[in-house]
Amino acid sequence: MFFSDIPNHLAVKQLLRQSVQRNHVAHAQLFRGSEGGAALPLALAYAQYLNCEARADDAADSCGTCPACLKAAKLIHPDLNFIVPVTTTKAVAKEPVSHKFMAEWRAFVLDNPYQGLNDWLQHIGAENKQGNISKEESGQILKLVSLKAFEAKYKIVIIWQPELMHPAAANAVLKLLEEPPPATIFLLVSHLPERLLPTILSRVQPVAVRPFSEDDITAYLRDVQHLPEARARQLARLAEGNLGAALASQTKSADHDHFDFFRRWMRLCFNYQKEAASLLKLSEEFQKQGRENQKELLAYALVLVRKSLLFGVDPRLVPPLPPEEEPFVAGFGKLVNGSNADAIAKELTDAHYHIERNANPRMVFVDSSLRLGGQLRMG
Repeated sequence: MFFSDIPNHLAVKQLLRQSVQRNHVAHAQLFRGSEGGAALPLALAYAQYLNCEARADDAADSCGTCPACLKAAKLIHPDLNFIVPVTTTKAVAKEPVSHKFMAEWRAFVLDNPYQGLNDWLQHIGAENKQGNISKEESGQILKLVSLKAFEAKYKIVIIWQPELMHPAAANAVLKLLEEPPPATIFLLVSHLPERLLPTILSRVQPVAVRPFSEDDITAYLRDVQHLPEARARQLARLAEGNLGAALASQTKSADHDHFDFFRRWMRLCFNYQKEAASLLKLSEEFQKQGRENQKELLAYALVLVRKSLLFGVDPRLVPPLPPEEEPFVAGFGKLVNGSNADAIAKELTDAHYHIERNANPRMVFVDSSLRLGGQLRMG
């Protein structure tokens, strides 16, 4: 990947280029940015730039034509390695580790490097399982860096979503950061760096990657995806800085329509005393979605609650809404106010927390529904 492929982020690109040009390349760097942002693409472009064989000293980008660049662009360079969250699937029934999923990972990233964790897990067929970087991965990491670089100046290890490392894997990485192997660069790409061990955070050089602006996403959709200006602008406004979400909205199937589900859910919650049977039936639908989609739904619900609260205060505070959402938000905003908004947000956050920790989805859903119904009645 080239730096020029990534919209904007000019200051970060310049910082990364200068670190190479001045020979001040930190052995461990943390690209911290939100999901759907440029953290992973920047790490990929930086890795290609680092090992480019024909790059001029002051070049703004890798050459793209040398053997190293050609291999890096296809993610098949022997000195470009990846550690990513995985889980058991039909194809990998036991001991899931990153190298068993590299063909899927290459296809996933080359198709769209702005995708998130849920997209990745759905891509590998994780169904309702959650992914992590397992304790078995710790041995693979140590084995990976025990060898010298095959062809390039640097052996590069990109760890995507390191916050999902099992403690054993985290400790293995920590040991390597404390005593780094020669000519080895670790690039950690994290959406939630606050979940990393403090000792890991203290040993990495941070690279802050801000979310994309509305103009960034609009320009990308217009110039790269060739969407009409009006459509590109609309998707950019709805994406709220998440380019991956904007791209997915063009092709995403309707298998998990979060808005439709949330609308039905809230209506049943408001009438929970009369709709207990319907809530139980909806809980079965919730359970079938799988944990990552359940978490995504609850995160979406939090966003819609915030929009509804703002709409009730002043509609001008809310960014433009999709046509199907606006009537609902206007009505729901009458039920969400300063007296119950915090409690509603807490219920959704707690539900997300319990789902993330493998609680029974139906029990979480029903319990949250009853509590949310009480709060909505208060509004």
